[in-house]
Amino acid sequence: MTLVQLADLDTFEHALRSHGRLMLFKHSPICPVSSEARKGWLKFLDEHPDVPCFEVDVVGQRPVSRALAELVGVAHQSPQALLVEDGRGSWHASHWDITAASLRVAWAGVAPA
Repeated sequence: MTLVQLADLDTFEHALRSHGRLMLFKHSPICPVSSEARKGWLKFLDEHPDVPCFEVDVVGQRPVSRALAELVGVAHQSPQALLVEDGRGSWHASHWDITAASLRVAWAGVAPA
């Protein structure tokens, strides 16, 4: 699965209907912490090409980013990684807690909610 850059909620809602379970990464292209977190995100993507993964730029797509927080029921942070199952955030991490290892564990289903 190719990484999808989110620019609207319709794309995300379609993904939820299609997949049911997916990973979402919210990041700021101007934040050094977000840049480091994104390295872990991209490593996870390389290791799991079959996982439906979506990304939103919280600066360029601020309304979409805020709406996603409401939609999945997880307070907005940046950077932030979320596992979304059945339309709700079932796991999330932010800042330095976003690593390829934490994403692997979350996707495997053994991380606490």
